Amino acid sequence: MALRNAVMAALLDGEASGYDLAKGFDASVANFWMATPQQLYRELERMEADGLVSARVVEQERRPNKRLFSLTDAGRAALRAFTAAAPRPGAIRDELMVKVQAADAGDLDAVAAAITERIGWAEAKVARFERLRARLLAGRTEEEFLASAERIGPYLTLLRGLSFEEENIRWGRRALAVLAHRRAAAP
Repeated sequence: MALRNAVMAALLDGEASGYDLAKGFDASVANFWMATPQQLYRELERMEADGLVSARVVEQERRPNKRLFSLTDAGRAALRAFTAAAPRPGAIRDELMVKVQAADAGDLDAVAAAITERIGWAEAKVARFERLRARLLAGRTEEEFLASAERIGPYLTLLRGLSFEEENIRWGRRALAVLAHRRAAAP
């Protein structure tokens, strides 16, 4: 998947500056797509050149002018084509998994520390996703939200990110228990 597809999906919520998109990426799509602000700005420039987004300048007092981007008809068509195409299977590329794979040849304590750190990151993301979930629901039940919300995609991806991080926590705790047992049984 190209970054441009994630940007176009984010622009479905309406016009946004590059800064707003970077903040929004961190709060909403970070559970499935990571991008630095620099990557976003470069991609927005390419997308504008390709006619997928248009930009307008908003003059501001006391601050630099900002550019607000919105999807063009061509951008919406490209996003429709992307959603219609069959997805390619995802693959996990995770440095921690390589360390765990090699744990028996390495430092079990260092691997356990890395797993513990990953659990902490996952717990922080779960807390952030739960805050976002509460903000999206705005006092409604999930059923009420899903029946009346203008867009449900962000909520469904939030649920996926939440379950992914909860599984990271479960796996991490299990892996730590196995490593602790292994260390205790060592001569």
